Amino acid sequence: MPGTLYLVATPIGNLADITHRALKVLSDVDVIACEDTRHTHKLLNHYGIATKTISYHEHNEQQRAAELIERLKQGSNIAVVSDAGTPSISDPGYRLVRAAIENEIIVVPVPGPSALITALIAAGLPTDEFFFAGFLPSRATARRARLTELQSVPGTLIFYEGPHRLAATLKDAYEILGEREAVVARELTKLHEEIRRGRLSQLTADYADDEKDIRGEIVVLIDRNVIGGVAAEVVSIAALVNRFEQDGLDHRAALKKAARELGLSRAEAYRKLLTERSSNPR
Repeated sequence: MPGTLYLVATPIGNLADITHRALKVLSDVDVIACEDTRHTHKLLNHYGIATKTISYHEHNEQQRAAELIERLKQGSNIAVVSDAGTPSISDPGYRLVRAAIENEIIVVPVPGPSALITALIAAGLPTDEFFFAGFLPSRATARRARLTELQSVPGTLIFYEGPHRLAATLKDAYEILGEREAVVARELTKLHEEIRRGRLSQLTADYADDEKDIRGEIVVLIDRNVIGGVAAEVVSIAALVNRFEQDGLDHRAALKKAARELGLSRAEAYRKLLTERSSNPR
């Protein structure tokens, strides 16, 4: 009889977030296929599990999947884990699952932690419908094109993002999607967990200022609804400044607030203001 392929979810940070069932499966299988054997050994050693491990990651996925299928055909039981969370969700696993199904091998999910679900339930954004888009493209042009495709999705948008691209992604999202409620969830379940909520314009400004200090794994969530606003590139900064001045702010404070609303630095806001006023003299 062929073996069984288990897809085992593992903690996204806090090692206590693993299930009893997951620990039993990891102890009982013949081999564990893991994204990074060194990373997985920290978990296995913590729980005293001595099961043999083998690497299975994006760079060897095609070759390794064929090897694992042969082992399964010969009767071995195999567990697949990623470095954190649920296998196949923006991590290796899909090709192996497809190959197992084609070879009539039983596939058993062992559910547990997932960063996107963990972030969603704590975000305070609608949970009735959501769209997980994985990682956005790293190049600005492709990223903006992808965001344009997602403009009309009638659900909460969820992305994974790296710290070095977070500020650029938020800025692009604000300019393409317009003003919306959003959440940045960072280092979930870990010591320095942070869930920052606000409007896209506010978060864009916050993380532009903090860009050098951003660390860890990040989930970005964006509401489906535009908040009575439009994209930053079509907002008149002069109109914003005038409105804030009418609310009682002096010119400098009004410009600073307008810059924050638009996700711009104060210098960029000042240049944009000068450009608008020079092209539309009173």
